[in-house]
Order: sequence, then C-alpha cells, then structure tokens
Amino acid sequence: MAKLEVLKFPDPNLRKKCKAVDKITPEYAQLAQDMLETMYDFRGIGLAAAQINRQIRLIVVDTRRPENEDEKEVRGELGVSELEKSVTQPLILFNPVVKRKEGKITYNEGCLSVPTYFEIVERARLIDVEALDVDGKKIAFTTDGLLAICIQHEIDHLDGKLFIDRLSPIKSARIKSKIKKFGYGAHDDDEDDDLTDATPAERSEHQL
Repeated sequence: MAKLEVLKFPDPNLRKKCKAVDKITPEYAQLAQDMLETMYDFRGIGLAAAQINRQIRLIVVDTRRPENEDEKEVRGELGVSELEKSVTQPLILFNPVVKRKEGKITYNEGCLSVPTYFEIVERARLIDVEALDVDGKKIAFTTDGLLAICIQHEIDHLDGKLFIDRLSPIKSARIKSKIKKFGYGAHDDDEDDDLTDATPAERSEHQL
C-alpha cells in the first residue's frame, strides 16, 4: 500500500465530476486500499477518489476512528447509533448513491482537502445507500449519525463539491479569504464565534 497526495482547495481538479466505474479491477481494488491507508495516516474518517486526483466514483469511510476515549468525545451528542454500529467498517464504496434521505442534522465538518477549517453544515439525518463493494457486489444499507454525514460529504466530492459550498455566501467567502491570506494551519479563528451557543454535536469536528 502507498500513501497518496491529497489535493487541497483551490486545486481545480477538486471541481471535476467523477465517472462511474464499470468494473472493479485489481487496480481499483488496490487504489481503495491505498486510499484507506492515506485516510488513516491523515487521521481522517473519509476520503473520495477526487481528493487524490482520480476522477472515479469511489469513496472510503471509517467513522470508528479515532478510537481512544478522549477522541470519541468529539462525537458529542451524535454518539454511535445502532444503525451505524450495524454497518461493517471500513467501507469501500464504488458508485455510491443515496437513494433516500430523511430528516436534518447539523455537524461541525472539516475536510482533508480544506485542512484546519471547520464549519457547521446541514445534512440529511438518515440515508439509504446503494453501492458496489470491492468485489463488485451490490450492497445496500441504511444509516444515520456520523456515518451518514461522512458518506454525504464524500459523495459531494465525487460531484466536484466541497463542504464550504454548502455554507452561506458570507461564511464561504470568509473561509476562502482566510485560505488565500493565511493558507492552512496558521489562520486566526477569533472571528469564528458561531459555535458559542452550539450544541455539543455542532461543536464536534472531524476531517472527512
């Protein structure tokens, strides 16, 4: 396995739409394993092929990580639902599709392609998912919680979208301005006071 380079905003390749996979080849299977290794190395919980400059509809997800008790608290009120526990992880999903959405939930999302920046994003609370696994077999499951949030975030990447695109124009422009001015890792968060009255779930954060 190999650690891959993760593209960062504003790389234009992140805006390309990914194409469906017709057949799961050994190359694609190996790519999925390399993506998992890369995701773990960056301490992320999800990664889309678009983020490593491969324009195919492939995502990998593992919301079980990080696993120590202190970091589990980052989930806040989300906890780990029974639906999430019922899904075997890590997930390797080719051609993932959300067939049904139900309810709404907010979460303080981050992204490996927009590292060190976090904002509250609204997603569907519960989703029905269909995809192909690494063996090319069709799988389907229903989930909620952090797993549902992560899958929706990664599928956005396959369509050329980032979590900052789901923010208000003002918040999105503010983050883009900070990235342009400070880059990654050195920005000042003093202006980001939107979480003052947020719930524990909204204050939680993961790089997806």
